[in-house]
Amino acid sequence: MYNRRDFAKLALAGLPATGSAARLNSRINGVLIGVQSYSFRDRPLENAIQGMVEVGFSECELWQGHVEPKGSREELRKWRTTVPMDEFRKVREKFDAAGISLFAYNYSFREDFTDEEIARGFEMARALGVKVLTASSNVTTAKRIDPFASKAKIFVAMHNHSNLKANEFARPEDFEQAMRGMSRYIAINLDIGHFGAAGYDPVAFIEKHHSRILVLHIKDRKANQGPNVPFGEGATPIREVLQLLKTKRYDIPANVEYEYKGADTVAEVRRCFEYCKRALA
Repeated sequence: MYNRRDFAKLALAGLPATGSAARLNSRINGVLIGVQSYSFRDRPLENAIQGMVEVGFSECELWQGHVEPKGSREELRKWRTTVPMDEFRKVREKFDAAGISLFAYNYSFREDFTDEEIARGFEMARALGVKVLTASSNVTTAKRIDPFASKAKIFVAMHNHSNLKANEFARPEDFEQAMRGMSRYIAINLDIGHFGAAGYDPVAFIEKHHSRILVLHIKDRKANQGPNVPFGEGATPIREVLQLLKTKRYDIPANVEYEYKGADTVAEVRRCFEYCKRALA
């Protein structure tokens, strides 16, 4: 189980180093609204960071696609197991310079990962200065990951999609199965849009499991596996979730993940952020 001191330590671990740019502040009425850098997937990292600054985010979860090269599965495995950790320290410096707190790195452990690939994920997290990895993983990978996470003292927050398939995170019982018998370092990254689209109630789930949830992904989708839509046009209870965080004082970053199709990325991400602000008024 986690307590408020644990979360404070995680938050402090993501603060920019002394002497960097003045920090932005996207905490609204006690709730930290951040961003998954996947929201800016149409541009390289430097431009994505600039977009975050323009919108006003002070916290980010870094998508692995902003760091990893494109290539075949074997080429990617080779890169992951040989890339110098200085590359990740340089990435952290970019966020520090922009005044943005880097909270987590998305590194999606899958069944085909070698032990070396798994171990390197924790080295990457350490080089980035984060205490949380988020992962779109298979349920059964938790058992393999847990010893590495426990040794590194770095949390792995499992991310869900809406695909109701065996060994994929989508249902409440998938999270419960993955965490059963595991250390506290196996946790949850709940995507409320996917969770709702799969037919489950994110508000009830957060109330029940808030001590194991390290980060939320905020998006809106139509019900019954419907498409991603602009915030406020779908069935996802975004306002109710954010009000729950505010009322209960759950110190869980709520990261905007822009996935619907819009004309201008920065304008649409700003639109998402503004919706969250109104929801927390």
